[in-house]
Amino acid sequence: MSQSVGVEIIHPDEWFRLRSIRLKSLTVNPEAFGGTLEVESAEDEAAWRAKFEKLDFLIASVDGFDAAVMSIEKLDGDFGATCWIGGCWSDPEYRGKGLLRAMMNFVDEQDKGWQVQGLGVWIDNYSAIAAYEKLGFVKMGEDTPSTRQPGKFHQRMIRKSIG
Repeated sequence: MSQSVGVEIIHPDEWFRLRSIRLKSLTVNPEAFGGTLEVESAEDEAAWRAKFEKLDFLIASVDGFDAAVMSIEKLDGDFGATCWIGGCWSDPEYRGKGLLRAMMNFVDEQDKGWQVQGLGVWIDNYSAIAAYEKLGFVKMGEDTPSTRQPGKFHQRMIRKSIG
């Protein structure tokens, strides 16, 4: 049975979709993020809507089920980055189905100044690093200490849009 994958930019009126998938990501894989379930689950609607003032949020859905998420912040970053990718996560039931690739293809198709993407990933998150490398991300610079989780380090990775 084939599954239909869709990627879309969600809007502030869909804050509840963002909240749902973000809290699930923090429940299932708390080790992957700087944020915490305790803090983010206590945020109210106004706080969730405020996130849209600085960030765009992509959700990849499979047959209507929200299965993956990422945020995108437009910026002038180091190593030529024009945007920063954050909060990438996919539901374990849908991993290996190309959702991250679908979201990055969507990013490539947008005319929003997202031509060079940067991101940070924990240096011990080997599966995420491998997934990003398959999409064309390369490590840049030195490992950087976390400001949110003392003792942890992340590496920066950069990718240029294809096309």
